[in-house]
Amino acid sequence: MSETSQHSSARLVDRHPRIAGAELVAGMVPPRQFDGASFDSYRPDPEYPSQTQARDTLQEFVTPAAPVARGGFFSRKKKAEPNPNAVTKPGVYLDGGFGVGKTHLLAATWHAMPGRKYFGTFIEYTALVGALGYAGAVAVLQGARLICIDEFELDDPGDTMLMTRLIGDLVSTGSRVVATSNTPPNALGEGRFAAADFLREIQAMADRFETIRIDGVDYRQRDIHGEAVVLSDDAYRFVLADSAAAGERMTDDSFDELIAHLATVHPSSYIGLLDGVQTIGLRGVHELTDQSAALRFVAFIDRVYDAQVPIRATGDPLTSIFGGGMLDGGYRKKYLRCMSRLNALTQGRVEA
Repeated sequence: MSETSQHSSARLVDRHPRIAGAELVAGMVPPRQFDGASFDSYRPDPEYPSQTQARDTLQEFVTPAAPVARGGFFSRKKKAEPNPNAVTKPGVYLDGGFGVGKTHLLAATWHAMPGRKYFGTFIEYTALVGALGYAGAVAVLQGARLICIDEFELDDPGDTMLMTRLIGDLVSTGSRVVATSNTPPNALGEGRFAAADFLREIQAMADRFETIRIDGVDYRQRDIHGEAVVLSDDAYRFVLADSAAAGERMTDDSFDELIAHLATVHPSSYIGLLDGVQTIGLRGVHELTDQSAALRFVAFIDRVYDAQVPIRATGDPLTSIFGGGMLDGGYRKKYLRCMSRLNALTQGRVEA
């Protein structure tokens, strides 16, 4: 047993979660930090009017149309004023950089819409299809008043076809859809695969959405500067011992072992790795040059951020691990979002 391991027996690499289809469906609600998200609690940056416009449009999207008042026999019919925030399409697509409040607005929409509804990341919806089969997933989701899709990204042509078909089938039976992404819908897949070959499918999906561009700066970085916090080996051992003495559940894994372990767990089950974990400890962080491993780590950090579990690490700063030209490629926005989240998680900037 290593010197660090004697302070904590909890290791992420000892966990082998498998989330079943029924569990996936039950968990399709907003992350816990958005339990109280509402349109009123959203704080648009006055420097970026598009944030207020996005909030007002989504609020209108979930508000039932008011009945038209009828006057007397001789009354003249009053012409309705056009509503600048009215949405005529069955879906709204929030396109914008990371950290501008898109997920908050998505959760606020979910909370405001009555009836049966589902909230999940893009990968959770594709995992649901994998677990239940396409017909089974449609049977579960069909008839829902609202489908919320966070972090909408298409990483391969198969996902393009799958999500186009799924959205089409759900919209055709009356479901409304709200999605968030760092990429406009007609540019999904750009730089990753031959998007031109799937232009018809991508455009068919884009046509179902009213696209709203949200500008702004990353709120997670407004009071944070520099790179992710790195602990010395001695400081790391102290944190482990302190956590154990306080009865807190802190995991202790080497970075290499965690990266290897993530390849053995389906990304839809990454949330199971975090069950009961209060702090994540990582030793020996270093640069990644394998893109598949890097993307798995990004998916893992998305779940860590959703669960609001802080990270304590040694080695290189976690914000500097995406090497080999990754930040210049088609997944640049994914990596930048992950770096923003890693910076916040290592500096204790998790949200209650």
